[in-house]
Amino acid sequence: MERTRIGLVGAGAVGRRHAKVLTAFPDVELVAVADVDRDSAASLAAALGASAYPSAEALVGEERLDAVYVCVPPFAHGPPERAALAANLPFFVEKPLAADWETAATLAEQVAEAGVVTAAGYHWRHLDTVERAAELLADNPPRLVIGYWLDKVPPPAWWLDRDRSGGQTIEQATHVLDLIRVLAGEVDGVYAAASRAERAAFPGATVDDVSAATLRFRSGAVGSLVATCLLAAKHRAGLELFADGLTLALSELDLALDRGSGATVTPAAVDAKRQVDRDFVNAVRGGPDRVRVDYAEALETHRLACALARSAQLGEAVELETAELGV
Repeated sequence: MERTRIGLVGAGAVGRRHAKVLTAFPDVELVAVADVDRDSAASLAAALGASAYPSAEALVGEERLDAVYVCVPPFAHGPPERAALAANLPFFVEKPLAADWETAATLAEQVAEAGVVTAAGYHWRHLDTVERAAELLADNPPRLVIGYWLDKVPPPAWWLDRDRSGGQTIEQATHVLDLIRVLAGEVDGVYAAASRAERAAFPGATVDDVSAATLRFRSGAVGSLVATCLLAAKHRAGLELFADGLTLALSELDLALDRGSGATVTPAAVDAKRQVDRDFVNAVRGGPDRVRVDYAEALETHRLACALARSAQLGEAVELETAELGV
């Protein structure tokens, strides 16, 4: 079997997670790792028996590759994707697409021109419970949606810098926003409010630590999204959907269905973090294309996240189709 040769850009926690999945596939060879932190690149590359490089450009320029994984922090997007596109290579990009709107929108135009296979790391879409929720709502669409991401501050230092992470809505709650689009349809307008308090444990932080937003759907449904990073551990991340006589509560772990006589909980049976990689590799190899979220589709979720961030920044409502999303 000829193996698919993949280069990994980003040797942090998310890159290492993908490396663990990819090296378990018998038809994949992870041949190179790039990271601006040369020690991190060298450490992961040594563990994989791969080559280490200081940049995506160097990796793509030196290696014979079939695809690239881009697993960098939000602020570092742009150069790795352009390096892959310059070599006409398919690429997988971890969410969010960028810390801002302009970087992602410009890359989306370049991806469309290149016509390469792409995928984005919205792995929740691969959950069998999400498919089941979509089936249940197909003929009984939700009229009210409540999304939430109630968590702690993640470990990376860059996360607390709004210019580098994009903030909690763009960097974390984007997973929930993506499912909201899948299960409740497109959002036309948003109004968000957010604030930040000084916290001794996080001096110099510029991200908001609480936010709340109202969403107006094209279907006529309404919804809300709340988020915080004030907690000591993750409390809850997911969404609830309310249709005629039906309540659905969905997380990364399970689906709870209630028709009025008590909830029935179904655990997720699919390893979504593995499946998102498997489907991308299959598409690169010319097999069935079951990629759920390509770059263009991921851009629409990023548009929604940026609209919410922009609304909170301006203190006014934002219409998605007409807004300047300079965040």
